[in-house]
Amino acid sequence: MDRNEILRYLRTSPGTDDERLLSLVDECMEEVDRTVSPKTITRVFDCTVTGDSLCIGDTVFRSKRLAQTVHGCDRVCLLGATLGTECDRLLRTYSSIDIAKTAVLQAALASKIEEVCDSVEDRLRAEGLHLRKRYSPGYFDLDIHEQTKIFSLLDITKRIGVTLTDTMQMIPTKSVTAIIGIDDNEKN
Repeated sequence: MDRNEILRYLRTSPGTDDERLLSLVDECMEEVDRTVSPKTITRVFDCTVTGDSLCIGDTVFRSKRLAQTVHGCDRVCLLGATLGTECDRLLRTYSSIDIAKTAVLQAALASKIEEVCDSVEDRLRAEGLHLRKRYSPGYFDLDIHEQTKIFSLLDITKRIGVTLTDTMQMIPTKSVTAIIGIDDNEKN
């Protein structure tokens, strides 16, 4: 894990000399690495992109910004990732006894899920895919309720154990879904 990334999540300068904070960050990094069990799922789909939507078979994601992001792509990769239920247990445990540690844990867990997603993208690139930026429900004009479509297409609950509440919150909370355009026209 990257200490500077965690400090960024905490809105603290990487050059801080606050030894107590740096020690707490290191402690949380170790606890997160020791405790969480990341799981991921990816699947590549053929797609059609219009001016305001992305279509995967009969499933339509309405979003002008998403359509702009994947414009020119004939395929997309859907991604699901989670740190597992232990991250929520960690947060519950410390939230009642150490608010400072809870805040640092939140930042460390946020950094860790991004690290997991980045490593999936690195693996896909190593397989020769040219990827656009990740785009998730809730970004700009892609309604958070579109989450249900990704869950259905990937069978996320069965495959990696993430559930979706009626308010579109993912459980475990440190979970991500995303749509990533595959640019088959990009040259090596």
